[in-house]
This record gives sequence, structure tokens and C-alpha cells, in this order.
Amino acid sequence: MVRRTRGAGPEFEAAAIYEYPEHLRPWLEALPRHPGVYVFHGESDTMPLYIGKSVNIRSRVLSHLRTPDEASMLRQSRRITFICTAGEVGALLLEAQMIKAQQPLFNKRLRRNRQLCSLLLTNGKPQVVYAKEVDFAAQSGLYGLFANRRAALETLKTIADDWQLCYGLVGLESLPRGRACFRSALKRCAGACCGRESEAEHHTRLLDALEQMRIVCWPWQGPVGLKESFGEMTQYHIIHNWFWLGSVARLEDAAQLQQPQHGFDNDGYKILCKPMIRGDFEIIELGDALAG
Repeated sequence: MVRRTRGAGPEFEAAAIYEYPEHLRPWLEALPRHPGVYVFHGESDTMPLYIGKSVNIRSRVLSHLRTPDEASMLRQSRRITFICTAGEVGALLLEAQMIKAQQPLFNKRLRRNRQLCSLLLTNGKPQVVYAKEVDFAAQSGLYGLFANRRAALETLKTIADDWQLCYGLVGLESLPRGRACFRSALKRCAGACCGRESEAEHHTRLLDALEQMRIVCWPWQGPVGLKESFGEMTQYHIIHNWFWLGSVARLEDAAQLQQPQHGFDNDGYKILCKPMIRGDFEIIELGDALAG
């Protein structure tokens, strides 16, 4: 057994004492150099200690064993299991799903956010709308994904400050009739509220500021299969409205997957949108294959 210490001098943190987890060595032999998800298990059969993903499971797990800061988790671990995927996208999707479902002790908690909201431009003014009320996958004019209303309004305030927008015209405060807003006197508003610039110019700047946060509507007519391969393994990740339904080895098996519950999958959108829109993967439209 190897014992390592770090830190100089007579005083050091107890966590700095690191003991190599020899009891996990038998589980390391089966770990593949393959993309996928790995799980550290403790005494509980229902709650894992930690769930992670990597494009190289073996290399990533070994890095945990060399990390003194993770000594507490390693001491509680009793075994390590893994699930191979055909690439990083599949690993990311599976990891997010498993963390939310199993709530591992040492992972950051991921829960379905019932307050997920966005900014919707209505008559030129941003309004906070919620995913439980609006279909974020189909509604155009949405900007940003936020955990709650407060976060959305704080972001809008930052944008207004950075782009010299009028708080009144973006809906952050009431605008006195016939009077300029208070910030215009401080040169923090470019003056659309008092005629120093046109409302059209103000609106153009607002759109420019929001564009980098624009939510991309689902661009296909129905569900699609995203093809991903690694070595001899191929998976089709079945996706509809940015929601991952599951992965299959053959497209004809996609019909067996269940349709998602109502709501917008924030994690799926963040994982899938950019690579799918960029055309990084082969996308196969499934038409009515999953209808019903």
C-alpha cells in the first residue's frame, strides 16, 4: 500500500493525506479505452457515489485514483462499473440522464428545472416566459435559458447596461410619460426614451445584444437519428425537439423508444444544438417512425 503526503511544515490539512485505493485495483482491469460513462459505487445499491463520462474511460478513471482531493470518495468506493458509448455525444447524453435519475453523492445535483424560462420578444419588448407554458423547441424569438425569473431579469439588466439600452423600453422599469429615464441623464442610456436616438436604433442594438443567446428552434419535421461511431461500435441517438429519447444500434429499433414527457430538456439542448446545427454528424430523418 502506498501512502503519500503533500504540504510542507508541521501543519497541513487532513485531506492532504492520500492513500492509494488498492481495494479498487481488481475493478480497473476491465476498464476499456473507449468512450462512455463510468460509475463509482459504494455500499448502497441504489445511490452511486459518482457518475462521470469520458472519451477514454480507463484513462479518466485512473486520473481519479491519482487525485488526493478525491480521497474521501475513493475510500467509500467498493466497485467501478461502466457503459460504453459510440462517442462523446452519447456519453454526455447518458451521463446527464443518469445523474438526474440517480443523484450520485459526489456529483453536482442535476434536477429537472420546473422554473426554466427564457426571454421572448413581444412587440419589441422582452418578456419572461416559462418552458412549462411555451414550447421552447418551436417558439421563435426566444433568447437565453435561465433557471428562474430573477436570473433572466439580471441578464437583461446586464445587457441593458453594456449596450446603453433604456430600462423603460426593455421592460425593467416604468418609463415616466413624456420624460427621459433617470439613466439617460447619467449617459447610461443612449436616449431612445427622449429622442436622442430612434426607437428603431435602440431595437437594433437590443437584437444584436440578444442574438448570441438566441434559442434555435428544432429544424426538422420530426424525430431524427444522430449517427455516432467508435471503432466497430455504432449508435443512433434518437432525438426529437432537442430531447434525447435513447440510443439504438439499428434505426429500426427506434420505434420501441418512448416519447418524452412535456417540457424542454435544457441539458439535451446544450449538448446537441451546436454539433447538430454545424453538421458535425450524419443526421437521419425518421419521419413518422416514432409517431403515436
